[in-house]
Amino acid sequence: MTLSRSRDQKMIAGVCGGIAENFGWNVSTVRLVFVLSCLLPGPQVLLYLVLWIVMPKET
Repeated sequence: MTLSRSRDQKMIAGVCGGIAENFGWNVSTVRLVFVLSCLLPGPQVLLYLVLWIVMPKET
């Protein structure tokens, strides 16, 4: 299975939804982990933007 952005579990771009669907995780958990990770120093938002550009839309 190829990592792709979700069409159904989409809030902004579907990146967290696509990651959750690909690995069989809960979408809310992935989103919560991402938001909490943004409180730590690092390139989390930049990584999200890169994934938004690189990950294809789910067909």
